[in-house]
Amino acid sequence: MSKHERWNALLELLAAEGRLEVDETAATLRVSPATVRRDFDELAEQKMLVRTRGGAISHGVSYELPLRYKSSRHASEKQRIAAAAAELVGDGNVVGLNGGTTTTEVARSLALRAGGGRRGTVEATAPALTVVTNALNIAGELAVRPQIKIVVTGGVARPQSYELVGPLTAGVLKEVVLDVAVLGIDGLDPQLGVMAHQEDEASISRLFAERAQRVVVVTDSSKMGKRAFARICGLDGIDVIVTDSAVPADMVARLNDIGIKVIIV
Repeated sequence: MSKHERWNALLELLAAEGRLEVDETAATLRVSPATVRRDFDELAEQKMLVRTRGGAISHGVSYELPLRYKSSRHASEKQRIAAAAAELVGDGNVVGLNGGTTTTEVARSLALRAGGGRRGTVEATAPALTVVTNALNIAGELAVRPQIKIVVTGGVARPQSYELVGPLTAGVLKEVVLDVAVLGIDGLDPQLGVMAHQEDEASISRLFAERAQRVVVVTDSSKMGKRAFARICGLDGIDVIVTDSAVPADMVARLNDIGIKVIIV
């Protein structure tokens, strides 16, 4: 197991348990206690956990892993979700994408589709798609795709998620109109709606939703029924949810009852 894989596993365990002990963690990861102590110390230096005597604890209940450590979580589910969400986007559409691992996969699916020449009646001189995003990593991947027009909002970059936030970001979004917004989220609660860990990211995601004719939420089932700190919008602002087959059946029924289409992959 590489150091990156080990750190990813440590942070996954910490996000799930909230507290880890050195010996138990070493046994789980099949490494030495000395290796776990060293990893805990290095992660504490990066402010990604709090070191305790004999172990480590997370910074808070609403624990946010940096994007680079979340990319392997539910990877196959996210790829299937992304492919299904990309099929909901029409040729020539203007698509809004916020940041996150699942929306990054959506961007990749859109790029593959646009590169395949499926243009329908759209004129050859027009872009296959226009993508508006506040995510620097998504913009970087799509900027080299000539068939996609990429619009990047301004703003202040958050290193955890590579998302641009703040008044400059909001100013750009208020001047555009989207056919569809595809939103990654950190939680979906039947009463409160969809949520994000950070209030500044939530406010930008809310603007994406407000500027779009149709809103598609992409999320793996682990976030269904969960709450996060900041509310993006109520479920009445959502048209479609794309998720994986582990979603509880009663949750799907409740969402269908209020008029939300749930696509399960």
